[in-house]
Amino acid sequence: MANNLWADKRVLITGICGTVGTRIFEQLSKRAPKEIVGIDNNESELFFFEEKCRGDDCVNLHLCDVRDRQNLKRRMKGVDIVLHTAALKHVMLCEKSPGDAVRTNIEGVRNVVAAAMEANVERVLFTSSDKAVNPTNVMGTSKLMGERLLTAANARKRDKDGPIFASTRFGNVLGSRGSVIPIFKEQIAEGGPVTLTDPRMTRFIMTLKEAARLVLDSVFLAKGGEVFVTKMPVVRIEDLAHVMIEELAPVHGHSPDDVEVKVIGAKPGEKFYEELMNNEESRRTVEIPEYFAILPAFKSLYHDIDYSYPGMNGVGVDEVYNSSTEEPMSREELRTYLHEKDLITASSTATEA
Repeated sequence: MANNLWADKRVLITGICGTVGTRIFEQLSKRAPKEIVGIDNNESELFFFEEKCRGDDCVNLHLCDVRDRQNLKRRMKGVDIVLHTAALKHVMLCEKSPGDAVRTNIEGVRNVVAAAMEANVERVLFTSSDKAVNPTNVMGTSKLMGERLLTAANARKRDKDGPIFASTRFGNVLGSRGSVIPIFKEQIAEGGPVTLTDPRMTRFIMTLKEAARLVLDSVFLAKGGEVFVTKMPVVRIEDLAHVMIEELAPVHGHSPDDVEVKVIGAKPGEKFYEELMNNEESRRTVEIPEYFAILPAFKSLYHDIDYSYPGMNGVGVDEVYNSSTEEPMSREELRTYLHEKDLITASSTATEA
């Protein structure tokens, strides 16, 4: 996207201290918007973030929880674009505390929508997950509800010039906090064992850089109510574990043959595979060069929307993009991918170019 699209925009990022929120901030800063407003409920991380941004008059950070609608409304005044990344994202923690998942991932989205409508922002982009497709756990279900709330908000608005609401659907973001790569790195550094839930596990993967680009590109691609998905490669988690052991064990003074891979079993609500879209969605999906745009199931009640995109191939795709049926990367392809994306270093976080 051309930088001038952001030049006069005031942009609010929720969850700015999270891994994805931080990377979006870094990418957005290069596009020189008029102002970046960042909110988070993590006081310590927000303090350090503010220290890092000291002297930048275009960045304003605030302590704010998306559960607090009134505070959210205050922070959204004068904002043009909202990038909503704040969420509870860990499957097991949401499973143990479903009420908190509902308050943040569903009620929080309702608060963002209400505040955006009142502030009459131009665009709202929600970050969802492939776990929202045919969900089997609390986190995925709450993310699906978030998507539907955005689609419904777009369909119900009476003012044609009101906010454009849309969503993005992430795969597994490699290198993010709590993702499998930092966990495997730590286990390998200690000499193992590397814990694997099940050898049959397959996942769609993307990097932090790709996740941030999907969000920023989707903002101006969106017509209203869609869900945008990046085209992603598939990996077997077992292959990822073995490649990382082969690459990192010698760095820490261990022989790869001595690092055990221990199968611990799937967690409650955990799928053996992931899906980018389901059968019903595939019939209303538009393929564009780098992304899929899943069009809303029901159209706007008050306005006709032209869902046309640059390079689109018509509506409907033949596949549902299930990680168990897509061809996964070979171990050598995976090794090359990890090196190219700078994800295989011994450090605990990715530093993609």
